[in-house]
Amino acid sequence: MKKILCLAVCALLVGALAPAAAQECVTIQSGTLVNSAGELLETGYDYWGYNYQGHMFNGMYCDAYRDASWCQAYRDVELMMKWNDAWLSNEDCTDDGTLDRHLGYASYIGSGAWLTNHQSGTYFNDKNRRCRWTYFVKIVAAPSDATKSDGVWYDGAGDEIGPVIWGSFAIVQQVNNDPCAGDHGLAYKGVRPGLGNWEDPDSPM
Repeated sequence: MKKILCLAVCALLVGALAPAAAQECVTIQSGTLVNSAGELLETGYDYWGYNYQGHMFNGMYCDAYRDASWCQAYRDVELMMKWNDAWLSNEDCTDDGTLDRHLGYASYIGSGAWLTNHQSGTYFNDKNRRCRWTYFVKIVAAPSDATKSDGVWYDGAGDEIGPVIWGSFAIVQQVNNDPCAGDHGLAYKGVRPGLGNWEDPDSPM
């Protein structure tokens, strides 16, 4: 279940082109920027649990999707996310009224964008024992010299970055803990699991 949720979370990825070098950026504090739902942004946490200024989300899984009907089976799952500027900035430098994504790039590829996703929850197993599970994953945008093969991203040297997720991204680390199911600790680690390791050398960020 944890992996299915990870595949669904944060699937609202829309491109943005680079602004002119001298263009002035608009901040959340201006009170004029909106999110993907057209709601005005404010600093601090909003009703759903997003803190766009602080690059984080803290709430329940369905709150990340504004309580959409399709996610109700996972409504009791707790979710925390953190991301960097390349994933979703807290400024608008392209003058479109929304926060910038992969600024300076036509897509996320090569941008150095990353996201961490921490999920947790409880369930009752077949012995009616209450079990608590946690799942943590690091996701990065593939670098510009990366290639895909059999569902895995590889860097220019042929080293494994991690499994493909959302097309342009790779999973570089997974930690799964569920004592009732016998899951303990590290489930996957790529060759370079640290955040920020896959940004192109000429990145404007």
